[in-house]
Amino acid sequence: MTVPWQETEDGIRIAVRVTPRASRDAFAAGTADHFSARLAAPPVDGAANAALLELAARTFGVPKRDVVLTSGETSRLKRLAIAGDASALAAIAATFYGASHDG
Repeated sequence: MTVPWQETEDGIRIAVRVTPRASRDAFAAGTADHFSARLAAPPVDGAANAALLELAARTFGVPKRDVVLTSGETSRLKRLAIAGDASALAAIAATFYGASHDG
């Protein structure tokens, strides 16, 4: 099964497709290639990126400083690195897809 996350030595990397100006913030399963994030923030002056980092930190239970935008700063498709226990983070990611993943 293809999944939108990959375990790394210091956490996981995820792909996220962002929809700004939504009615509320929400993180959900997307496709086999990316998660889906709906953000209330507009895509102006980095507001949506900041909201995404905060939402990802809250979703994965890590401090905001442990979530880094690695690519897609001005794109809807973004890649994030989330630092922490890779197995635990992957288990959280898997809950959105209703399946386990062994990395």
